[in-house]
Amino acid sequence: MSEPNSSFSIKEWSENDRPREKLIAKGKNTLTDAELIAILIGSGNRNESAVTLSKRILASVDHKIDALSKLSVKQLMGFKGIGEAKAIAIVAGLELGRRRREEDSLIVPKITSSKDAFNVFYPMLGDLDHEEFWVLFLNNAKKVIQKKQISLGGKTSTVVDPRIIFRSALECGATSIILGHNHPGGSIDPSLSDKNITQKLKQAGFSLDIIVLDHLIITEKNYFSFADESIL
Repeated sequence: MSEPNSSFSIKEWSENDRPREKLIAKGKNTLTDAELIAILIGSGNRNESAVTLSKRILASVDHKIDALSKLSVKQLMGFKGIGEAKAIAIVAGLELGRRRREEDSLIVPKITSSKDAFNVFYPMLGDLDHEEFWVLFLNNAKKVIQKKQISLGGKTSTVVDPRIIFRSALECGATSIILGHNHPGGSIDPSLSDKNITQKLKQAGFSLDIIVLDHLIITEKNYFSFADESIL
């Protein structure tokens, strides 16, 4: 798509050059990532169209939407032409996308493998810059009946309270649970602390007839399964 140089407001572009018009005429799937972001921000700056500005923002994160979603409002405002309102629009748009992925992740008939569990955990944990600990609560058919954030931590650790986990399990009638937390640094190797809390929760569950089926460590590109590695 050619980008006009005479004007930098989307409303003043020719119809063929307007991302909004392209979306209506050809469908949302025909738009590039930059064009979609251009719709969110509405206009560029004195020297760039909204699409050109969007391309520059994407280039700064190697054209990866997940990386873009990690930028704060303040970081986005560092780009010329992106004020607070535009930065908020980008953050809000990407958050809606993340929430949609989270909803889609629950469309799993049952958890039959660590990969199934990873697909449920990933939308919540895959692109975070801090650690969070989540639990999937399952019924007798191994279907997810609830998922819950247990704790939120810093860059390298988070505190887990077994009482919160098993109180929630009893309240929703779960017969088994799957643990999951992320490693923002990218390493999938379990720490000594990861191993200790896994065993602690396994023993606590045993006394309540609630089975700990697995514990997954999630990163942006991969995962580690305690069950798959036979160390649960």
